[in-house]
Amino acid sequence: MSASSSVLVTGGAGSHTVIELLNDNQQVVIIDNLVNASYEAIRRIELISGKKVTFYKVDILDEKALLQVFANHPEISSVIHFAGLKAVGESTRIPLDYYYNNITGTITLLQVMKKVGVKDIVFSSSATVYGDPPVIPIPETSPLGSTNPYGRTKQFVESVIRDLCTANKDWNAALLRYFNPAGAHSSGMLGENPLGVPNNLMPYLSQVAIRKRECLSVYGKDYPTKDGTAIRDYIHVTDLAKGHLAALKKLADKPGCVEYNLGTGHGSTVLEMIQAFTKAVGRDLSYQIGDRRAGDVTNLTADPSKANKELNWTAEIELEETCASLWNWQCKNPNGLEDCPGDAPPESIISYL
Repeated sequence: MSASSSVLVTGGAGSHTVIELLNDNQQVVIIDNLVNASYEAIRRIELISGKKVTFYKVDILDEKALLQVFANHPEISSVIHFAGLKAVGESTRIPLDYYYNNITGTITLLQVMKKVGVKDIVFSSSATVYGDPPVIPIPETSPLGSTNPYGRTKQFVESVIRDLCTANKDWNAALLRYFNPAGAHSSGMLGENPLGVPNNLMPYLSQVAIRKRECLSVYGKDYPTKDGTAIRDYIHVTDLAKGHLAALKKLADKPGCVEYNLGTGHGSTVLEMIQAFTKAVGRDLSYQIGDRRAGDVTNLTADPSKANKELNWTAEIELEETCASLWNWQCKNPNGLEDCPGDAPPESIISYL
C-alpha cells in the first residue's frame, strides 16, 4: 500500500482496528450508518490516536452514497468491511433483516468497488460459519455449515467474495473468521457500546457488575463440557484489531482469496468467564441457568496456527487482562457512550451525502 493511499472501513465507528491503522500511519476513511454506533466513539478514536479520521454517515445499502465516497477519495485502495448486524440470538428472531442487511449490503459494496477499481478487501467473517464443528480446535479446512441466520449470512458472503476472486484474478480478499471479541481499549476510553440490551455474554455481564442489569442468564447447562456450559474462544479486541492490520498487509502479496481464524486457541466455558470476570470485579455476580439458546453450539475454539504462520500474528493478551480492561471501560463509562456530549456531531465534522 502506497503512502498516499487510504483504507475505507465500513461500520468503522468505534472500531479498534481503526486505532491500529492510525497507529500504523495509515490514512482512514470511515463510513457507518450509526444505527448501532455513536459518533462519540469516532471522537474517542481521534483522542486515543491523536489523529483525525474522515467520516461519512452512509449505509452500505446506498449505492449512490458509496460511489460518492469513492469519488471524494480516489486514493482509497482497499476496504475493511465490518458493516452488518451481528447478534446470533437476534438473527433467529429477525432473519430477513440479517439476510437483507448483511448479504445485500455486501453485494452493493462489492459492486461499487468493482466500478471504481478497488479490488482488495478484508472481510469481517465469524467462527459461526463452522456450525457445530467435528474437530476442536477448529482449522480453516473444517466443513462450513452455520446453525443460525447470522452465521449463514457470513458464510454466504464468504462464498460471494470467493467466487468474485475466482472469476477475477486481480481481486484479493482475506476472510477473517474471528472468534469471541472481548475486553476494551487499555485507555478505558473505547469498548463495546451495545444499544439497548446486550446480546453477548461479556457486555451483559459487565452491566450486571455495575448493577445496570439484575442477573445474567446462562443459556444451557447440559452441554458435554466440564461444567455443562458452552465453550468459546475469547480474544481481546486489540489482538483482533492487529490481526486485521496484518491481513490487510498480506493482501499486498496478491494471495487471491484466503481464510484465517483469529482466536487464541484456548476455549473457556461460560462459567469460567463468569469466574474470571468476577475476579476482575472483586465480588460475586448474579447469574441464573436457563434453557439453551437457538443456534448455539457446544464449542467454538480456534486453531489459529495458519494466521500465526502466514500473517506473523499471534493473540498476546491473556484472559485476566481482557477481563480487567472490560471492567475498567465499564467503570469509566457506566452508561457506555449514551450520555456523552458530541454524539450529535457538528456539520463541520460529519459528512452527509
